[in-house]
Amino acid sequence: MFTDSHCHLTFPELTAQLPAIRLAMTQAQVDRALCICTTLEEFAAVHELATRYDNFWATVGVHPDNEGVTEPSLQDLLTRGQLPRVVGIGETGLDYYRLGDRSVADMAWQRDRFRTHIRAARQLAKPLVIHTRSASDDTLAILKEEGEDGSTACAGGVFHCFTETAEVARAALDLGFYVSFSGILTFKNAQDLRDVAAFVPLDRLLIETDSPYLAPVPYRGKTNNPSFVPYVAAQLADIKKCPVEQIAEITSRNFEALFKGVLL
Repeated sequence: MFTDSHCHLTFPELTAQLPAIRLAMTQAQVDRALCICTTLEEFAAVHELATRYDNFWATVGVHPDNEGVTEPSLQDLLTRGQLPRVVGIGETGLDYYRLGDRSVADMAWQRDRFRTHIRAARQLAKPLVIHTRSASDDTLAILKEEGEDGSTACAGGVFHCFTETAEVARAALDLGFYVSFSGILTFKNAQDLRDVAAFVPLDRLLIETDSPYLAPVPYRGKTNNPSFVPYVAAQLADIKKCPVEQIAEITSRNFEALFKGVLL
């Protein structure tokens, strides 16, 4: 019924609890989850989950926040991206939120890394999983510069854990991307984000947990896991004035349309 389009089950908060999490997913009717890679060092563990369980899939990528890790070459991403059950490239993108004493100009390495991921996605014809925080203008500009213009030749993808404005959502949609919402949508102070969710068309919506982070109300502040994604769906159902079962069906269908090869 429900699909968690973005979770981190290899993170230490969750990996030891996997049997209990899978049972909770079954009980919550969460049928599928996409396990997201954030470093090349982590990839083998992420991929192992996808190959061990028939309702998990994997991505390959290096998160823009990660420093002091193996820098991915184009060939690194191409080689891993062709493995069975790897259905997307990322998590990738730009994050200027923690600049500290650095300038945006100092983040050229992030922009170069992002371009490498886009090129891999285009060569593999697999979608991008985009992370953007305090960097939406550059994120959109680089996508366009790399040829992501919404045409059929594009990789496309999803702006995950969306927290940007309606204008950014509109720009992402214009480039052919999906928009995914997390438990933040349920937070009391997130009315602006709920307004953005109201704007995004049903056929471009995805839901996610981004677990172990951002547990939805009523579990805010707790460790998140994929069994909580129905709470995101319920909030979207309230926003869209439709049954939660409809949100489950539509977002699962959108997941299948974006990430080819994920049918059970």
